[in-house]
Amino acid sequence: MYSSRLLGKILSCFPSASPLSLSIASDADLHDQKARAVAIPEKQHQTAPSVDDYGGRLDAVRLSEYPQLFEPETQQLKTVFLDHTGSTLCAASHIRATADELLTHIPANPHSQHVASQWTHLKIEQVRDRLLQFFGTTAERYAVVFTANATAAIRLAGELTPMAKPGVFCYSRESHTSVVGVRNLAAECDVDIRPTDFDDIETVILPTNTRGTSLLAYPAQCNFSGQRFPMNVASKIDCLYRRSGDYDEGDHVPWWVLVDAAGYASSSPLNLDALDAGPDFVAASMYKIFGAPTGLGVLLVNRASIPHLKPKRYFGGGTVANLSFDRRWQEFRHDIESRLEDGTVNFQAIVSLNHALDAYTRNFGSIDNASRHIQSVTDYAVETLRSLSHDNGSRICHIYGHDDGSRWGPVVAFNLKDTQSNFIGYYEVERLAVMAGIALRAGRFCNPGASQKWLQFTTPDLMRLAAMGYACGDEHDLIDGRPVGALRISFGAMSCKLEIDMFAKFLVRHYHNYTQPVPCKVEKKHKVPGMPQSHSSSESIPQELLSPMTAKEPENGGNLHIEIEHVVIYPVKSCHGWIVPRDMAWELTYHGLRFDRAFVIMRHNTSAPMQQKRYPRMALIRPHIDLSRSLMVLEAPDHPPLEVSLLADSMNLERTESLVCGNTVLVFRIVSDEISSWLSSVLGVSCYLACDPQLLISDTSVMSVDVLSQADTLSSGGSPFSPRSRRDDLAFVNEAQLLMVTSESAAQVDRWVKEESNAGDDNPESVKIGPMQYRPNLVVRAASGTEMSRSIEPFEELKWTGLNIGDTQFQVSGPCRRCQMIGVNQESAHVLKEPFSTLARRMRVDGQVVFGVYLDKIDSPYSESGNASAFIRPGAVASITI
Repeated sequence: MYSSRLLGKILSCFPSASPLSLSIASDADLHDQKARAVAIPEKQHQTAPSVDDYGGRLDAVRLSEYPQLFEPETQQLKTVFLDHTGSTLCAASHIRATADELLTHIPANPHSQHVASQWTHLKIEQVRDRLLQFFGTTAERYAVVFTANATAAIRLAGELTPMAKPGVFCYSRESHTSVVGVRNLAAECDVDIRPTDFDDIETVILPTNTRGTSLLAYPAQCNFSGQRFPMNVASKIDCLYRRSGDYDEGDHVPWWVLVDAAGYASSSPLNLDALDAGPDFVAASMYKIFGAPTGLGVLLVNRASIPHLKPKRYFGGGTVANLSFDRRWQEFRHDIESRLEDGTVNFQAIVSLNHALDAYTRNFGSIDNASRHIQSVTDYAVETLRSLSHDNGSRICHIYGHDDGSRWGPVVAFNLKDTQSNFIGYYEVERLAVMAGIALRAGRFCNPGASQKWLQFTTPDLMRLAAMGYACGDEHDLIDGRPVGALRISFGAMSCKLEIDMFAKFLVRHYHNYTQPVPCKVEKKHKVPGMPQSHSSSESIPQELLSPMTAKEPENGGNLHIEIEHVVIYPVKSCHGWIVPRDMAWELTYHGLRFDRAFVIMRHNTSAPMQQKRYPRMALIRPHIDLSRSLMVLEAPDHPPLEVSLLADSMNLERTESLVCGNTVLVFRIVSDEISSWLSSVLGVSCYLACDPQLLISDTSVMSVDVLSQADTLSSGGSPFSPRSRRDDLAFVNEAQLLMVTSESAAQVDRWVKEESNAGDDNPESVKIGPMQYRPNLVVRAASGTEMSRSIEPFEELKWTGLNIGDTQFQVSGPCRRCQMIGVNQESAHVLKEPFSTLARRMRVDGQVVFGVYLDKIDSPYSESGNASAFIRPGAVASITI
C-alpha cells in the first residue's frame, strides 16, 4: 500500500489537483513513454515482482511485430491493450508472410486433385502436426479437427459424447456459456444436468455415484477470475475406474471429459502427452493464441475415444465416402478429421497458421517462454493494483481472487471503491478508460457461475433482476450499491510492465481519494419518472462547484435573467443539430421543440436507433428544416442534398418497434429506397429512416386512431432501470424534453482542457470545445441590460430549480449524464478523448459524469387540438429560479 509520503512523491510529478478530483498528468502524456515511467513510485519498483522481458528483447519485438500499438510516424504508444483474453494481438510478420504466400501460391479447395489443391492439402496436414506439437502431443494420441471457433468445438464435443440415461452432464461453476450451453444437448439425451463447484467433482465422479454414460466439462482457466484447474482430471477418472478391474484397456470408462482450454492455451503449455490419460476432448481458439486468424477453432479428439464416439447425425461436404440419393444410406469417411469437418474447412486461415507459429517461435521462442513472461506480468499487475490506496488507507481496487494458494492465470477481475469503500460503477470506468486509450473489458464475461460466485448474486437474484429489465451488457452496473459485473484486464505474450504502470496511473489520476457524494442506489440512479421532480437536493452536487456563486445570489428571492443564445433542434436523433435562425420563433409542442428527434435512423437487424457514439459519421448528416415547403433537407459531404417530407400523411409508413432507453416504442419506417440508399451510403451500413408521425405535420383526423393510440409504449414495466410506462411527451429523446447548457460552463471546460493538455495547435484536441459539442437544445448565457443581470458562474445551473420563458414554465429535473458521444467532433466526426476525459475528473454528481441540465415543462398552454401556443425565440430573455 502506498504511504502518504510516497503517494505525495508520485503526485508531485504532475500538475496540481482540482478540488473535485485528483488531476495527475494529461492523458496526452499517454504518448510520452518517459512520463509513464514515473506513474509508479520508487518503492513499488523495489517490492513488486520483476517482469520477464525475454532477455531484453521485448521492447524491440513490440515495436517491430505489433505496430498497431503505436503511432505510425512517431512510434509512440497510442493504446494500452489489456484485453488479451478477449483476443490477443497478431504479429506483423505473420500477416505479411500470409499475404505473400496467398499472392505467390494458389490456395485451393483441398477436396480437388489438381496441383494447387494438393499443395493446400499438404499445408493443412503440416499445420495439424505443428499444432499437436504446440499442444504437447502427437498424432498418435490426438486428432486435430478444425471448427469455426472454440464454441463450435465445444458443441461438437457435446454432440459426439454418447451420454445416456441414467448418466449426467456435469459442468463446473466457472464454465463459459459455451460449455453451459451443452446442457441443452444433454437434455435431449435424457440425462440429468448437474452444475457443481470444481472441488465437488471428486464426489460426483465416484463409481458409487455414477450410472450410465456421463460427460464432465470444465475450463482449464476461468475467464472471469483467471483461476486455473488441473488438466489431469481425466487421468484421475481413468485410474479410479480401471483400478476396479471392471474396464479393459479397450473400454471407455463411464465418464467422458471435455476441457475448455481456449483461455488457458493462450498463456500456458497444455503438455497433453505428460498426462497418463488425457481428456477425451480439448477445445481451443486460434486467435486467442496468435491474434489471427479469427473464425478458426480446434477440437482435439483423443484417439482412444474415437471408437466409442456417438454416430454423427448430420453430414455434409466431404464427410461421407459413399452416399445414396434416394435411400437413407451413407458411409462416413474413415479418418476422424474428414468425418467431422463438415464442408470445406477454412483453408486460407489454416494455411496462415504456419506463419502464425513461425512468428510465435521467432518472437517468444516457445510457449514455455511466453508462459513465464505472462505470469510475471500478471504477478506485477496484481501487486500493483493491490498497492493502490486512498489516503485513509482503504484500497482502490477490490480484486476477485488471486488471494490464496490456487493457480491463477493472466486474468484479473476487479471493481473500484471510493474512500468510503463504496463500489464505483464499472461502466463509467470503462467509458473513461476508452477515452484515455486503454482497452479493457467490463461486464460478466459470459461466465454466469463465476460472476455469481465472486459478485455474490444468487440465481434467484439474477432472475429477479432479469424480470425487472436488467440484461447483461447494458449500462446498469450497480444495484443497491452492489456491482452486477466487474472490470477485467488480461495479458498476452507481448504485454509489458509499462502498460501496467500506465493503467495504475490512470486509476490514481481519476479515482484516488474519490468519494461519491451519495452511494449509488437503485432508487437514486434509476428513477421512475412520471413528471420529474425538481432537482433541489444540492447535497449530491459537489459543493466546490456551487460555492463560487453562493454569495452572489440576488436578494429578491433568488431570481436572475439569462439570454437564450441558441435554440437547437436535432430533427434526426444522433445527427448534427440545426440552429434555429435568430429571427425565427420556434414552436414548443407537447413533445418539446417542434421536430426535435422526430426521426431516427435504424439498422435492419437491430431494434434500437443508431447512435453517434457507435457511428460517428452520423455527425456529418446535417438536417435543415424548410417550413415554407414542409421539408427536412439532409446534407452530407460528397452527397447531394436529400429532401424528406414533413407531411406524415404523404409518407409511405410501415409500423415497427424500437427500443429507446429500455422502452419498447412504436416507430414508423419510411419506406423509400431513395432515403435508405442515401443514408446507407453516408454511414457505410445498411439502414433506413423512421419517424413518429405525431411529431410531424399531419391531419390526425384522417390517420388511423388505432395506429396513433399505440404510439407511446408497449413496455410491461416493473423495472427500476426503465420507466413503468414511458412518458408520452418524450418521443425519441432519452430522458427529458430539453437539454440546456450555459456558455460559461462550456468555456470553463475548454479552459480546463487547455490547461491540462500538452497538445499543439495542430492536434485535434486543441480545437475549442464550445457549447454545441454537448448537443444542447438551449444554449444560454448571462443577460445584460436588466436590473437582475449578473454574470453566471460556471456550473451554477446545477443549482437552478426552474426557468421561465414568457408564460412557459420549466423545471430543472436534474443534470445530464454524459457518454462518449460528446467526444465526437460535431464538425469532423473525429473521435477525441475530450471533453469527456476532463469532465470525468472534474464533473461527477452521484458518481456520474455530468454536464448541462434537463428541463421539463410544468405548465403547457396548449389548445384542445394539441397545437402549441408557446414559442421560444433565440435572443429572448428568461428568468431563472434558484
